Amino acid sequence: MRVVTWNLWWRFGPWEARQKAILAELRDLRPDVVGLQEVWADDRENQAEWLAAELGLHWAWAPSPAPERWRRRIGDPTVDIGNAVLSRWPVVDRRTLRLPAPPDVDDGRLALFTRLATPSYDIPFCTTHLTSALHASAVRCRQVAAVAEFVAENRGDTPFPTVVTGDFNAWPDSDEIRLFGGYRTTPVIPRQVFFDAWQYATPDAPSATWDRSNPYVADSREPSARIDYIHVGPPGADGLGHVRAVRRAGAAPVDGVWPSDHAAVVADLATEPTP
Repeated sequence: MRVVTWNLWWRFGPWEARQKAILAELRDLRPDVVGLQEVWADDRENQAEWLAAELGLHWAWAPSPAPERWRRRIGDPTVDIGNAVLSRWPVVDRRTLRLPAPPDVDDGRLALFTRLATPSYDIPFCTTHLTSALHASAVRCRQVAAVAEFVAENRGDTPFPTVVTGDFNAWPDSDEIRLFGGYRTTPVIPRQVFFDAWQYATPDAPSATWDRSNPYVADSREPSARIDYIHVGPPGADGLGHVRAVRRAGAAPVDGVWPSDHAAVVADLATEPTP
């Protein structure tokens, strides 16, 4: 099973040209499940619905309950922002959680939890987008704790490990990533842990998803970092759901257009037991 997570940079920059580049990259990847952040929708079109139709996938969408700060940044009060899931298999359940944040950094960010019905088992799949303020590690810690509790409440009984994707806006050695993983510090939910899929990458693989080689990032003058993640629970019986491979994608122009300010992360997970 190929899993992708990608922040699509909403309606910033040359968004119409970028939309074509995003579709081209996803077509090349041929994903089974995609977690998307900064997805846009207006009265005429929903980006997730359009991508799903072009790729032949099912979809679920969760709009932000408080998009006003985002709208002011582009000067358009009619465009929504949210998270989405695209899936090869039907989405049989969906739940949303507004992430906790104090007023100064609260811009209506969410977690979207779905259950994907394969012929053999359900896949619990969640995507989220944490606050981006550089100083807000403590806020992100509260947010990952909320996501961990949200997942535990909704996971249900299935042999496939939970997959949690998203733009965590946090470096791999940060308190919030350690807390969410739950094996380098006490887990939020007793016995609930998640592996960072990137730990299965080859040692020399380029890892930055916020990368100064991208011109949309270079202007920020921030250092390159890996801030986008695919987290997977421990494998089920005989290795069901274990990470076979992981890499970046969307880290170069497509016909001269950079698809997003973020690179994507792609992981291949085992869908059959491997004794």
